[in-house]
Amino acid sequence: MLFASNLIGVEISQHGVTCALTGGTATSPRVERVTQASFPPHTLQVSLREQNVLDPDAFVAGLKSAFNQLLCRTTRVAVSLPDAACRIVLLDLEGRFKSRAEALDLIRWKLKKSIPLDSVDTHLDYQQLTVRENGDLALLVAIASRTVITQYEDLITKAGLSPARIDCNTFNICRTFDRRLALQDDCILISFYGSTLSIVAFAEGIPEFIRSKDLSGTLATDNRVYLEINSSLLVYKERFPERAVQTVFCVVAPDVAQNFQGMVAEAAGLTPVLLETKGAVTPGNSAPGDQIRLFPFTAAIGAALRSL
Repeated sequence: MLFASNLIGVEISQHGVTCALTGGTATSPRVERVTQASFPPHTLQVSLREQNVLDPDAFVAGLKSAFNQLLCRTTRVAVSLPDAACRIVLLDLEGRFKSRAEALDLIRWKLKKSIPLDSVDTHLDYQQLTVRENGDLALLVAIASRTVITQYEDLITKAGLSPARIDCNTFNICRTFDRRLALQDDCILISFYGSTLSIVAFAEGIPEFIRSKDLSGTLATDNRVYLEINSSLLVYKERFPERAVQTVFCVVAPDVAQNFQGMVAEAAGLTPVLLETKGAVTPGNSAPGDQIRLFPFTAAIGAALRSL
């Protein structure tokens, strides 16, 4: 059977490609089909500054293989990349701006000393989160290399697909569990996905603290992960001493979930709530319904849900 959807979610990692075809509605999302394909060794190396794809032919072949298994008509895809391919900044900006171009110029000026890339090669994007009581705009800013993003766009297009959006895994993990997170005004989401540890703190539903770190070669239950979680939570408490967070959520592979929750509980002083992909979407007849098989598609599902 051929499925139709507004957007396909595609997660690209050093190891391969995962795809997710979703349907349903924003309040009742459904995953219709998921597919994956592995890359040969040394196909891709995630980097902030250098082109990530080392073997373009192998990359295109893997992407085509995973996508063709979906048996869908649309070629529009929302792409999710590892967090290490970009930088995320929370920024307060004084005053208003007349256009998106003016906003980007102001952001670039404000961040000129902290942008980790050459100004010519810097690609900026932003999302307005809220307006502060003093009139300042709270923005979520993504910083990436034009060289990196352009290579991905060109190769995805070469594979016969149309990259409608490109962002990072942490955003798409949040999107997968958006309905659950929305039930809590103040909460913290701690995820270990792939090799990336991410901590996102929300106040009144708005992100106010984000820390993401690539921990390649480290297991989710290693002491290094605990130390990073503990350090990040201490920094958050120092910045926002008035916050009394009552809820901490975890996203992690099912085989280490129990031990990971124990680590988070010790660092946070709260018993964390485990979020499972199988509970965030309804599986269709052609999709797995168990957490073990569905978890590796969490970011791809979140990317696909942008179209609902």
